[in-house]
Amino acid sequence: MSSPRAPRTASEQQNLDESLIAAATDNDVLRARTLIRRGADVNAQDDSQQSAYLIAASEGHLELLNLTLEHGADVDAKDSFNGTGLIRAADRGHADVAGRLVRAGVELDHVNNLGWAALHEAVILGDGSARYVDTVRVLLAAGADVRLRSQRDQFTPLAHARSKGFGAIARELDAALDADDPSKREANRRLLAAAATGDATRAALAVRAGAKLETRDNRGRTPLLVAVTANELAVARLLVHLGADPDALDDRHDTPWLVTGVTGSVAMADVLLPAHPDLRIRNRFGGVALIPASERGHLDYVQRVVKTDIDVNHVNDLGWTALLEAVILGDGTRRYQQIVSALLAAGADRQLPDRDGVTALQHAQRRGHEAVADLLQG
Repeated sequence: MSSPRAPRTASEQQNLDESLIAAATDNDVLRARTLIRRGADVNAQDDSQQSAYLIAASEGHLELLNLTLEHGADVDAKDSFNGTGLIRAADRGHADVAGRLVRAGVELDHVNNLGWAALHEAVILGDGSARYVDTVRVLLAAGADVRLRSQRDQFTPLAHARSKGFGAIARELDAALDADDPSKREANRRLLAAAATGDATRAALAVRAGAKLETRDNRGRTPLLVAVTANELAVARLLVHLGADPDALDDRHDTPWLVTGVTGSVAMADVLLPAHPDLRIRNRFGGVALIPASERGHLDYVQRVVKTDIDVNHVNDLGWTALLEAVILGDGTRRYQQIVSALLAAGADRQLPDRDGVTALQHAQRRGHEAVADLLQG
């Protein structure tokens, strides 16, 4: 029987905590996880009031931020400016981090010792670019006070946006100021409509009014699934930042993630992947997202998704893998040749046959796709 571990000294704890802060600065998630397991405190601050949690928030290190939150990070911890992690994230235009902190319950309208809340910092210290527009939308959707004036000059966020010439952000703030107060049912309807048309401003205001992220249309589709189907990236980003489910099934057994395999949108796949979709979920044909993408010739998508943990040898209800579908349902052109190459490089089993015992090579030979056959023989 092992003897109980001796308590750590103050010096040992300090070394652990300082090492964790250094790992956070380097965005070394693996080392940070090890140090936390050994007892490092995610809330420990150095002389400049930096902690692993606050560094993750300000630097936009979402995976590291999630790690700190999983291990007791104080979402309302303050930095040397008496600012929260949300203020730091808004300052840098980290919409995804802002969304995560909102979901964790951070105080939305806390004012730091500069007299600014998160919404002020996203405008005053931002550059008006798309990532700051996204950040403002997240804050508005979460319910940030759009009328709150900065303490030193008594300007509203809208006044600041106009003075800096940030037209896109000014339009977001204007819309929030002019918004009505719909019923929850109407808010849900508006969110679904905004997802279909790609109106991210309207989507943010619908959520602000109380729309549910997982509300459903008459086909059982969530707003995120509607946005993904229409390839409306701005709405999808907003919904993902706010915590929408990438695995929500509709009446046809589609999910937002599965639909990316049909559309072949790499940009949308990259929007959804930080939400950690279940890559094992099967569509109504029993296939994972890689299979329809291979069938349809979505080369860029295949090349992107084989770099994830998706099972390249998954067999659907027809008895086909992604490799078999690329050969059987493809036309043998260069695009399909490149898909076959990408699948093989990712570990696709060229010997795995269909239900009738026919391999991909045999299918290629039967179809006269010589270049594909050469790849499969290689």
